[in-house]
Amino acid sequence: MFFHKKEPIHSVNISEPNPRFAQLLLEQFGGATGELTAALQYWVQSFHVENAGIKDMLQDIAIEEFGHLEMVGKLIESHTKNTDQTEVYKSTLFAIRGIGPHFLDSQGNSWTASYINEGGDVVRDLRANIAAEAGARQTYEELIKLATDQGTKNTLVHLLTREISHTQMFMKALDSLGKLTDPFFGNIQPDETVNIYYNLSSNGNGHDERGPWNSEPAFKYIANPLESKTN
Repeated sequence: MFFHKKEPIHSVNISEPNPRFAQLLLEQFGGATGELTAALQYWVQSFHVENAGIKDMLQDIAIEEFGHLEMVGKLIESHTKNTDQTEVYKSTLFAIRGIGPHFLDSQGNSWTASYINEGGDVVRDLRANIAAEAGARQTYEELIKLATDQGTKNTLVHLLTREISHTQMFMKALDSLGKLTDPFFGNIQPDETVNIYYNLSSNGNGHDERGPWNSEPAFKYIANPLESKTN
């Protein structure tokens, strides 16, 4: 059962409508990193999860994301209404589609379910969610830099903050499963190459970059894979 309260979880107030900025905001309404994508992704993932606590977390966050979608929609509506006779309005997607939010990204591409990343495995899904939150956070950072209205900035900062909160929640959930740093999940055992790092690129100066991603004890470093294969 869903219950909708006609009041956003965070206030949405703007003083300077800007249809051009509203078009950028569409990225978080109908774009790949937007709130609709996140809400549906986490909600569908919850159906695959047997762990009651993680299922509950995914559903709570999904519903919050629907609330965020409403906030972004209100921002877009506020930035486009009562401006339909201005030149700035005529230069945007809203000149054709009308005021308010649409299921489009900032370039006019329609939202698609292919944006949703879910695969029926809780570890795989939680890792996908961390990446999704990172993408949304990056988009919000750029929108905040471009916003000229302080009320808009305040709302966007709140939305960015919650992306960070959700990332922490997903990381804690992975940690509770013992999978925060463990790359293995599933039932198929890897073969003997699982700990091998192949040096397949060169910067031209004969010096190969080394770090914990290609060093002992986690990895066996193969400096010249072609030579190693020949031998």
